Amino acid sequence: MKRGITSILVPLGLCVGLAACGERPGERAVSGGLIGAGAGAALGAVTGGSVGAGALIGGAVGAVGGAATSPRDVNLGRPAWR
Repeated sequence: MKRGITSILVPLGLCVGLAACGERPGERAVSGGLIGAGAGAALGAVTGGSVGAGALIGGAVGAVGGAATSPRDVNLGRPAWR
């Protein structure tokens, strides 16, 4: 059980940490949602759960985390699309 919890919390923490990619809240919400969806789908596939449900949950958590952070919290530089 401990391994299962760790395999969920570590990627989730990494997604929240990376959710602040972008300068405006909308950009951070989109990038956080995409990163979270990818990580959630991967986690669902690895743990034998639903890939779709993992992507939905990860995307939601990443989007909220991205929108809730400010550029001062995590600054990874200027977005590549600018």
